[in-house]
Amino acid sequence: MNKIFLIPIIILIIGFQACTTSENKSETNIPAPIGPKDIKLSSDLITPEVLWSMGRIGEVALSPDKNTIVFGLTYYDLEQNKGNAELYTIPSEGGAMVRLTSTTFGEYNPRWRPDGKKIGFMSAESGSMQLWEMNPDGTERIKMSEVEGGINGFTYSPDQTKVLYIADVKANQTVADIYPDLSKSSGRVINDMMYRHWDHWVDTYSHVFSANYSEKGLSNICDILENEPFETPLAPFGGMEQITWTPDSKAIVYTCRKKTGKDYSFSTNSDLYYFDLETKKTTNLTEGMMGYDVSPVFSPDGNFMAWESMERDGYEADKVRLFVMDRKTGVKKDYSITFDQDARGLAWSADSKSIYFISNWHALDQIYKLELANGEIKKITEGMHDYTSVIPAGDKLIGTKMSMSAPVEIYSVTEKAGSQTQLTYVNKSIFDQLTVAKIEERWIKTTDGKQMLTWIIYPPHFDPSKKYPTLLYCQGGPQSTVSQFWSFRWNFQMMAANGYIIVAPNRRGLQGFGKEWNEQISGDYGGQNMKDYLAAIDAVSKEPYVDANKLGAVGASYGGFSVYWLAGNHNKRFKAFIAHDGMFNLESQYLETEEMWFANWDLGGPFWDKNNKVAQWSFANSPHKFVEKWDTPILVVHGELDYRIVASQGMQAFNAAIIKGLPAEYLYFPDENHWVLKPQNGVLWQRRFFNWLDKWLK
Repeated sequence: MNKIFLIPIIILIIGFQACTTSENKSETNIPAPIGPKDIKLSSDLITPEVLWSMGRIGEVALSPDKNTIVFGLTYYDLEQNKGNAELYTIPSEGGAMVRLTSTTFGEYNPRWRPDGKKIGFMSAESGSMQLWEMNPDGTERIKMSEVEGGINGFTYSPDQTKVLYIADVKANQTVADIYPDLSKSSGRVINDMMYRHWDHWVDTYSHVFSANYSEKGLSNICDILENEPFETPLAPFGGMEQITWTPDSKAIVYTCRKKTGKDYSFSTNSDLYYFDLETKKTTNLTEGMMGYDVSPVFSPDGNFMAWESMERDGYEADKVRLFVMDRKTGVKKDYSITFDQDARGLAWSADSKSIYFISNWHALDQIYKLELANGEIKKITEGMHDYTSVIPAGDKLIGTKMSMSAPVEIYSVTEKAGSQTQLTYVNKSIFDQLTVAKIEERWIKTTDGKQMLTWIIYPPHFDPSKKYPTLLYCQGGPQSTVSQFWSFRWNFQMMAANGYIIVAPNRRGLQGFGKEWNEQISGDYGGQNMKDYLAAIDAVSKEPYVDANKLGAVGASYGGFSVYWLAGNHNKRFKAFIAHDGMFNLESQYLETEEMWFANWDLGGPFWDKNNKVAQWSFANSPHKFVEKWDTPILVVHGELDYRIVASQGMQAFNAAIIKGLPAEYLYFPDENHWVLKPQNGVLWQRRFFNWLDKWLK
């Protein structure tokens, strides 16, 4: 339940072509390209409609000469109920953004060709997603691939003679394959586990392909996992960061968990595989390393390979270690062994002597640097924010940064001083019209005498002489930090703008506070972390501006579980609950979820193992065991395509509330997964969210 991430799409045509295309669109009633709009707000408070009008920066790539940044920027249209991503450039020294594309197709995965003369990208202009190229000014758009079914990502080889791309291949025989006379049958024959994953049935695997490249297109295509029933990158969140070229362009290294069915479902043991393009030989570089090994990156001189590594099989929230292998000796070294933090998003310096990365400490994601020579790790940035990526750019760094007060923008960072210069101002015209809520960091004493960082978010125009209804925010994951993230659904600015104080504790079981704090939650669902929640809301409720008679608790995923659990154990504290995609009945959850490694690690094992004390504790604390004590109105939200926590969990909770005679509402999305991604569904979610809270807390 810990992870995520998807990418968008788009297309370009300019000059005479753009005019021609525009006329054609008008004649055929094709909607105009979705892009930025000049929005005049009727209030200085954020609304769902304003939130969905904001531009969202996607993937960022730096030109080989370090002078120009290309990036994706997605806008949504509520009426069309869709989004569209366009490509833009901006000088790395700062300056005006230049829009390269303006179409209804969408462009994604921007990549500079190694010589810097072209920008490669993906577009569905021809129906399926294919590789296209254009000049850096957006002219001369050319389709470079004709892959049946399309591609899902790509990258150039360093010497520019080849391309890697990922595409789906058929996974299993269908009923029609087995019985040709039953071609219209909708049945599925299933003989093993992991038959569906995240939000889809597993009918295909993602494979990586190599192809010769020239300006005429791709040729001599090779499926590197030919006839292997495995996937690369790892579903559901892996992308091209899990596959890389060696600097000499003679081989690739890819991330793969070479397991299927039940074995796959119970294991997180992925490895890094070296594939020699000439000999076709595959070598496992991380054999014997039992957890996740992902995202390999080679030093520019080719002497080292770094990657992100977890130690233990079956534990998806283990510490993310920074490993480096000396390619000459084969020696592997953990450079973060004394660094009690994660290391993600690795990027080598040009001289191959250092590695930059992102790490969270005390609910803030900052840029760090490892010096290989002495193993020293130092923090480069400071501030109340989350950096989400870093790219070395000569004497500076290019990073993407967000906070609870603003979505992602692109920044330039000077390494020595740590100074940060904002380069993009995608949503400035909107924020110039908004009054932003104040964010406060507070350390609260827990029931076992520890200090817990808690974010307090105050309504805009906050008046301490008044009393405000207050929400306890329960984080999901369960091991994902309440950092300075900007969400387009669980948006603290939106909650505050609706007149609520928000209490967001970094309770037990969250990263960024050391291994002990992070791991305490495993096997202790319903334990200390619930006491942490109550300690936070109890402490803040003593403030004179908090209306202690109008408290609510809200959360999704593990946060939804938390709400269900609190509903039976809150001792009259709360007057309203909202649970989204939460686990309600842990016994049924154990047999319904697809990634069994998660259930086994966090719950301790199956509920029928009566000799397993950890498992018995977990299942004894299942929220459905406390329904007899439910006494508070509850809104339940769930998506049918959520296969991590299936929709029947939400139905059970809603039905239980109705049977008990409690005010309850069920917001159901037949076409959403663990999130709500469609624009109109997103606005509906916000409207029902605040309709419910306002009904019971105002």
